[in-house]
Amino acid sequence: MTIDELLKQVKRIHFIGIGGSGMCPLAEILHSEGYELSGSDNNPSETLDRVKALGIPVVMGQKAENVDGAEMVVYTAALLPDNPELVAAQEKGIPTFERAKLFGAICRRYGRCIGVCGTHGKTTVTAMCVNTAMTAGLDPSAVIGGKLPMINANGRVGESDLFICEACEFKDHFLELSPTCAVILNIDNDHMEYFKTMDNMKRSYYKFASMADTVIYNGDDENTVDALRGLEGKTMISYGLCAGNDWRAVNVGMRRGAFAKFDVLYRGELFARLSLNVPGRHNIYNALACCAAISYAGADAEQIREGIESFKGAGRRFEFLYEKNGIAVADDYAHHPTELEATLDAALKMDYKRVWAVFQPFTFSRTQMLMDEFARVLSKADRCVLTPIMGSREVNTFGVTSEQLQAKIPGAVLCDFPDGVADYLYENVKSGDLVLTMGCGDVYKAAKKLIKKYESAQ
Repeated sequence: MTIDELLKQVKRIHFIGIGGSGMCPLAEILHSEGYELSGSDNNPSETLDRVKALGIPVVMGQKAENVDGAEMVVYTAALLPDNPELVAAQEKGIPTFERAKLFGAICRRYGRCIGVCGTHGKTTVTAMCVNTAMTAGLDPSAVIGGKLPMINANGRVGESDLFICEACEFKDHFLELSPTCAVILNIDNDHMEYFKTMDNMKRSYYKFASMADTVIYNGDDENTVDALRGLEGKTMISYGLCAGNDWRAVNVGMRRGAFAKFDVLYRGELFARLSLNVPGRHNIYNALACCAAISYAGADAEQIREGIESFKGAGRRFEFLYEKNGIAVADDYAHHPTELEATLDAALKMDYKRVWAVFQPFTFSRTQMLMDEFARVLSKADRCVLTPIMGSREVNTFGVTSEQLQAKIPGAVLCDFPDGVADYLYENVKSGDLVLTMGCGDVYKAAKKLIKKYESAQ
């Protein structure tokens, strides 16, 4: 029996890892539909607090008895196969599904689904689209990879048939979805421990696009254009800065060195004049993708302009955490050289005396494969501080270390995490500096410890 069929029969669902940023929005949607939910998690978090506030019972710690009475169990992809709740559910014959399966089933409950995929920018574009759709009164449901300040959450339940979601390519999870509109931002060499080759990755993006009726894609991105070659029977809508794209940015200028302002053309005609409040030239492309997607959803030019200009970023996307006494601390999710470069290029154009790049490498395979690119990009910063590699789901069979990366970056230092990082920064950062913590792990903890030091000293 498929999960779609099972959801029509069951009422009692248990979530293992319910506080995860990808699990919480799905639980919220099912809760709104009247399902009886329960959950467990190992770590306190803001998302877990949100789940509890809905009245969903949550147990801290994972034990076999937590699944008693459940008719279905949903688990996060990060779960190990010997997890006691997962094992107990399987022994009891309770149907178990990985989060991506449930995500796909929920997606199919909406008449229109905009699925935003791509190696870089998924969370920002999804959040920008949700912000703009809400401003336009389209009342979407949403699942976002980061927190959207407008709703102080990474998901919401709307009343319309519009669903806007971040579609992640990791292990082909996005192929579980059923988008009516596929938005493809770019294709770059990430998650190669799974895809192995760029051709394999392109085939997955082709499959994702083939599921949709409308495909919005970055016409300036060579890999994306190549991946979509031969796709037929779809409404194809391109965006970019180059001539020939359906949506195009022209007359581009920069405010305060980092915030783009430009005219948006749709098939040669002026659509809107935009002035962005998120830094970096890469956000020109993100805004064009949003224009195309939310125009598809039914908003007009003025509504889209208002929504995009009111957007000031998603959580952990160049998010300023502290600005006092001439010192700024910001945090960013960048974890691939292309993302690091876009973030650092924006930061270096701002009015700071020095930009500190504090980077936590994530996964051994990525660090080894992209070592030279990481070194090249991080060398752009005025100062670089590294942490040990966060292995996450991997075992270090590669023999790779942060010391190897440090040796390739002039003047870089390596500190224990998180206390050593915070201590070093506190002793060396001066007025006029920007500290930028970067990585998709928990590098933000170092930023928070540094901020606590500053606040305690006042």
